[in-house]
Amino acid sequence: MTFSWIASYWSLLSAGAVQTLLLLVISVIFGFVLAIGLAFAQVSGGTMARCLARGYCTFFRGTPLLIQLWLFYYGIGSLLPLIPGLRQSLFWPILREGFFFAAVSFTLNYAAYEAEVLRGALLAVPKGELEAGRAFGMRPFTLMRRIWLPRAIRIALPTIAGEIVMQLKATPLAFTVTVMDLYAVASKVRQDTLLVYEPLIVVTIFYLILTAIIAFAFRLLEAQVPSRR
Repeated sequence: MTFSWIASYWSLLSAGAVQTLLLLVISVIFGFVLAIGLAFAQVSGGTMARCLARGYCTFFRGTPLLIQLWLFYYGIGSLLPLIPGLRQSLFWPILREGFFFAAVSFTLNYAAYEAEVLRGALLAVPKGELEAGRAFGMRPFTLMRRIWLPRAIRIALPTIAGEIVMQLKATPLAFTVTVMDLYAVASKVRQDTLLVYEPLIVVTIFYLILTAIIAFAFRLLEAQVPSRR
């Protein structure tokens, strides 16, 4: 095995790693915000909101992420140029890139899984804590912001860490819609140099290191946020 090619492809590898990290960060942050709304809609929303949230989660959790990605990129993406004036707008340089569709599909998919995690965590919060907050005169939004949601997140921290790792391992799918992530760079190296295992080993090490960092960060977070008994 030889890894002398790394020096020649270092700039591409770095750019691919940045693309992978951006996809992960964007989908996790925006997906988590969306998941909070979906979880509360299922737990305390009205009948219509509950049905819509459950339908959303069922669709995105019940269909492969690759199919969702292709539906966005090859389906919606092919219709966007037909919108009058869109090509001349400031948004077109973003909307024409595969990265945009990958970020959107990853975000929506992550939100569906995370919503189910948060739903279970919200239901696991002791009712006595919520009743105590109401007894102090907290309004529903204040109760949610100060007691219910923070407590649920603390309960779900180990599962959230696992979902982020799973999201990280899904990022190579962006390669199928022309995103030059780290896996796409490895594929280019393989085509240029005819090396099969070495590029994949480099990608594997990157994912292992990032997974270890995520796990370590969440363990520190769990230690700093003690659970209430």
